[in-house]
Amino acid sequence: MPQINRQAALSLLQLPLVLGVLIFLPAGTLDYWQAWLFIAVFFACSLAVTVYLARNDPALLERRMRAGPRAEQEPAQKLIITIALLSMAALFVLSALDRRFSWSQVPPALVVFADGLIVLAYVGFYLVFRENTYGGGTIQVTPGQTVVTTGPYAIVRHPMYSWGLLMLLAVPLALGSWWGLLLLVPVLAVILWRVREEERFLENELPGYRGYQQQVRYRLLPRVW
Repeated sequence: MPQINRQAALSLLQLPLVLGVLIFLPAGTLDYWQAWLFIAVFFACSLAVTVYLARNDPALLERRMRAGPRAEQEPAQKLIITIALLSMAALFVLSALDRRFSWSQVPPALVVFADGLIVLAYVGFYLVFRENTYGGGTIQVTPGQTVVTTGPYAIVRHPMYSWGLLMLLAVPLALGSWWGLLLLVPVLAVILWRVREEERFLENELPGYRGYQQQVRYRLLPRVW
């Protein structure tokens, strides 16, 4: 097995453990069916996308594995990713605390619907990866990289973040929490900050990107932004 596949497999094995710590510890119980269902759905989707990349685009899988504050080159990006990771961890914790103290109740049907939205978001990630082999986990321009204008990139300039926002919206509901939605505010602020910084970088470093901005006007949501 190539080294990158071993790293990806290790990350997948760690995923349910990390989610379990972030969710079950603050929840104070394992009797939390919403969490079990969410972790199963999240893990299955992550596994499917990872296997697809390992088989069809190992170079992109390697780019996706190089992510996190240490992988970023610019101090501002290191800060952005750090705040984003802390905000997302807080989203899980707050949702679990909601379960522990029964602050709110989400109907079971809506919980299942939210898990369906997570699956839909991963389908969106697949469509993005299929179109753009350069969609790494850090802001960079790879030698030979060109502007992608097809598929989801013909609708918005940053479809990966668009699908990510849908997934983040669904996570608290999938965990049975209304209060967890509050953490979407800092997460959204960080994503918008990230997108603006990424656009500045691509305008200067990726040939043809300024023309693409004129062709596709919206960054994340059609007719909104």
